[in-house]
Amino acid sequence: MPIVVNSNASATEASFNLSRANDALRKSLQKLSTGKRINSPADDAGGLAVAYKLSSTIKRSYAVVQNAQNALSYLQVQDSGLKTVGNILDRMSELRIMAQDITKNAGDIENYSKEFLELQAQLNQLSRETFNGISLFATESHRPIESGGTAGVGGEFNSALGVSDSNLNINPHNNDGAQSVAYTSNNGTNISYDKFGRTFYTHPSGQATDGSISLNVVNLQFVLSIGTLDVNQTLDIDLGGLHNVDPRAGAGAANSRDGHATGTLTVAANPIPIADDNYTQGTDPDATTSGINDSGFISTILDVSVGQFTEAIERLADMRAENGAEQNRVMNSINLLQTNVTNLEAAHGRIMDADIALESTRFARQNVLVQASASMTAQANQLTNIALTLLQ
Repeated sequence: MPIVVNSNASATEASFNLSRANDALRKSLQKLSTGKRINSPADDAGGLAVAYKLSSTIKRSYAVVQNAQNALSYLQVQDSGLKTVGNILDRMSELRIMAQDITKNAGDIENYSKEFLELQAQLNQLSRETFNGISLFATESHRPIESGGTAGVGGEFNSALGVSDSNLNINPHNNDGAQSVAYTSNNGTNISYDKFGRTFYTHPSGQATDGSISLNVVNLQFVLSIGTLDVNQTLDIDLGGLHNVDPRAGAGAANSRDGHATGTLTVAANPIPIADDNYTQGTDPDATTSGINDSGFISTILDVSVGQFTEAIERLADMRAENGAEQNRVMNSINLLQTNVTNLEAAHGRIMDADIALESTRFARQNVLVQASASMTAQANQLTNIALTLLQ
C-alpha cells in the first residue's frame, strides 16, 4: 500500500464503522430507556401495525368490561329492590291472614288496614326507583308514527305492542273521502279521533267483543272495528250524545308471565283521497312495571285475596330467578372479556416490549465497538504523519 498525503482510506473506513456502532448504541439506549422493542415504524413496520390494532381492541374491551360492570351493579340494585318487595309482600299477606281471624272486630281490621295501605304505598314508591335516572322496574315504549299523503294514497302499519294501555290518536285535516282504522288489542286501549273533540276509548273494565261502528262527520266517513278485546273491557263511544254503544261480552286473551300484555295494532288507510293525516301510537310510561303497577290501589285489606298474594309472590320469585340468571350471565361475560384482554395484552407485549436481558448484552457490545472504533479512527488519522517523517 503506497504512502500518500492527499487521502486516508483507513481513516474513512474507521470513521464509517464508528458511525454504525454509534447508531446501534443509540438504538440500544432508546430501547432500554423506553422498554419497547419498536419505537418508530422503521424498527418494525408490520409489527407496529399489528400492535396498533391489538391496542385498539384492548381499549374497546376495557370499555365493554366497564359497561358490563355497570350493568351488574344495576342488576344488583334491582335485586335489592325485589328483595324488599318480597319482604313487603310477605308482611302484607301476613296482615291479610290475621285480618281473617274471627275474633278480630272492625277496629282491629281497620288497624291492620292502616299498615297494609302504608306497605302498599311503599310498593308504589319502589316501582319508581331508579339507577342513575334509569328505572329499575318500569318498561317504557313510545313509537310515534306519522303519515301524510295526497289524493289516492293508502298505507298500512302493523305493530306488536309489548306493554299495556296504548293510545292511538288520529288527527285529520283535509280529508275528502272514506277512511278506516282497525285496532285489535289484548288489554285496555284508548282510541282518539281528534275531530271536533270526538273521542273513542275502551276501559279495562266490563266486557267487549267484535263490533263495528260507522259514523259521518262533515265530509269524513270513519269506520271503527273492534275485534277480540280482552275480557273485562268496555268500549264507550261519545259523540256528544249522538251515539253510546256497549258491545257484548267476548273472548279474552292471556297475559304473559311478567304481566306485560301483548297485542297487535293495525292502522290501514284505504286508497282514498286523504291529506295531512297524522297517526301517532304510543304508550303511557306509567302503564306497566315489572309486576308492580301503581294503578288500582286497594282501599282496604279485605279487598285482596290470599290467592292474589300467592300469585304475586310466585311472580316475584320468577323475577328474582331471572335477575340472578342475568347476573350470572353478566359475570361470565366479564370473566371472558378480562381473559381476552389478558391474552391480547400478552400478544401486544410480545410484539412491542423489549427483551431487557438481550438488549443489555447488545448495549455492552455496541459500547465496546464505539470505544474501539473511536480509538482506531484516531490512529488512522495519524497515518499521514508517516509521510511527513520521510520529508524531514
